[in-house]
Amino acid sequence: MFFEVILLTIIYLILKYVLAWIAYVNSLDLRLGKSYWRWTYDYKVVGDRDYSDLDDKDFVRLRRKKNKLVTLMYSIFFFGFILTMSLFSKILILILN
Repeated sequence: MFFEVILLTIIYLILKYVLAWIAYVNSLDLRLGKSYWRWTYDYKVVGDRDYSDLDDKDFVRLRRKKNKLVTLMYSIFFFGFILTMSLFSKILILILN
């Protein structure tokens, strides 16, 4: 159980670091919005093609960086959730035995 608590603390610190990066990337362009929890494919860029570097290279590349960070955030969050459930099950087994 001690190992899980230490690992959860490390995961929490990594999650806070990734959230700080997402906030920084969001502050670079107002079109990205303020949300931490959603990917940015629904924000339009100037022009017809929203999926390539042809219209607004800087924004599209920045949006792709944010999407990678959001994916990393979700991965860390779900790994932490699984680890938390493991810790809770060990605590329940300890209590019930």
